[in-house]
Amino acid sequence: MSEKEIKDESNTSESTPTDSADKSSAALVEEIATYDESLAEQVVELRNELDDQSDRVQELETALKRTKADFENYKKRAQRRQEEIRERATEDFIQEVLTVRDNLVRALGQDDEVDIRPGVESTLEEFDRILADEDVSVMSPEPGTEVDPTRHEVLMRVDDTYPEGTVAEVYRDGYEMGDHVLREAQVTVSTGESVEDSNADTSSSSESK
Repeated sequence: MSEKEIKDESNTSESTPTDSADKSSAALVEEIATYDESLAEQVVELRNELDDQSDRVQELETALKRTKADFENYKKRAQRRQEEIRERATEDFIQEVLTVRDNLVRALGQDDEVDIRPGVESTLEEFDRILADEDVSVMSPEPGTEVDPTRHEVLMRVDDTYPEGTVAEVYRDGYEMGDHVLREAQVTVSTGESVEDSNADTSSSSESK
């Protein structure tokens, strides 16, 4: 086999599917042209439009991949920024809480003969101010008000003159931030009977026996 034949065979083996398709399309156009030249021209136009559409699809796919990559990078940057903001906010809050602690330490360091109540009250006011700045409010329901299961934790039922099922006493205040409950208020619930009435009922029951 001559060198030229080897090169021709090599070129033939290296042809791509696209080249083969182009050759087949060209052969088809030539064959159609022998019967209808106008129809052959339409086939060529359609073929060109198809090539243009394929190129457009490829461009859109490339743009979509680039957009997805940019969006993922944006999400990562936004997440890092949120974490930094959260850490900074926590640090600022702790700094203010430490100031309150310092004031309490100073109040407790006073002589035993010194009334520290004013200092403690002042510290409590400062602490409440810090909570208010963070949109935190105290939940301390008034006795006699309805119990709210989403905001109150019932510890026990007690004999009291307040209407049955209402708050008798607040054992521990609750806190909420905006509409979110941070800690439920711990309360006791009234049975609707006073201690005297309960004792009287017990005495009557004993006497009847």
